[in-house]
Amino acid sequence: MADHYETLGVSKGASADEIKKAYRKLARELHPDVNPDPKTQERFKEVTEAYDVLSDGQKRQQYDMGGSSFGGGANFGGGFSDIMDAFFGGGGSRGPRPRMRAGQDSLIRIQVDLNEACFGTEREITVETAVVCTKCTGTGCVDGDHPEVCLTCKGRGEVQQVVRSVIGQVMTSRPCNACQGYGSVIKNPCRECAGEGRVRSRQVIDVKIPAGVETGNRIQLAGRGEVGAGGGPAGDLYVEIVEERHEYLVRDGDTLHMSLEISMIAAALGTTVSIETLDGPAQVQVKPGTQSGAPVVIKGKGMTRLRRGDRGDLIVHIEVQTPTKLSKEEESILRSFAQVRGEKASEAHVKGQDGSVFSKIKGVFNK
Repeated sequence: MADHYETLGVSKGASADEIKKAYRKLARELHPDVNPDPKTQERFKEVTEAYDVLSDGQKRQQYDMGGSSFGGGANFGGGFSDIMDAFFGGGGSRGPRPRMRAGQDSLIRIQVDLNEACFGTEREITVETAVVCTKCTGTGCVDGDHPEVCLTCKGRGEVQQVVRSVIGQVMTSRPCNACQGYGSVIKNPCRECAGEGRVRSRQVIDVKIPAGVETGNRIQLAGRGEVGAGGGPAGDLYVEIVEERHEYLVRDGDTLHMSLEISMIAAALGTTVSIETLDGPAQVQVKPGTQSGAPVVIKGKGMTRLRRGDRGDLIVHIEVQTPTKLSKEEESILRSFAQVRGEKASEAHVKGQDGSVFSKIKGVFNK
């Protein structure tokens, strides 16, 4: 048989308070409601038996003298959970549970294209949710009937009993099994909702999507979530925005970006190009000598700023295309052009991050 002092982790000269403190600590760790492992439950029984002996002065004296303190196994009328109730507040009054409870919030996601995100739109969405039962108007009872006070608990929602534990007789409270803790019973439940006071239903809801939304934004529709049990107040419905990818426009906050490919001749001479924006056609002025990667800013053609109404900018990034294959005639023309510009032998400049030239590399065209 295991030594009771070793089981509780205390010395043989431990005081009653030290024994009680040690047991509380172990009981919290080993209680079956916390740790259901069979080995742990066996350990909990040993700890409880040790405490029952060492917390009783007469039993402890008999144990210290080498005698049996039980004459058999430990016998607790209320079981382990009642012992824990006595220590951790299980005997307190809880009162009846309310039948009417607030409903849960709901979340759905909808996709919008870039144009809808910029200018706003309205959508009809279909949701499957809980609504008040129209048959019983949320009472859970058949027409004209009402919940009746539970005869078992007299409306308290709980029953009390006296149990024997290691610290003596203890009054504990338990939810009433007859009414599941509600304090009342529905003898004639509504056939439509089975006494729940709510039913599942498909609802069509209009959603106004404001201009300037982006992925992750949520629109709150107060009271459009699930109705609570017993016809309780509905929660809120949250509509989360997911923005679809555009064919050629890229969003960065309130700014839109796009790439525009032009020939090197157009970049050298300058040109005007028509592009399609969210507002319709717009003209991009490409200045003579424009370099690849140069930005052209079109004011006020970006995204609407949420809750402000003004617009960001559209930035057009110029990409100069260099021909990869030249005919003999084209190559001849380019060589003549280089000679006119004095570029038979050209210089390539390597610049530092501050823009200063730190070296020059001389090269010549291949012949």
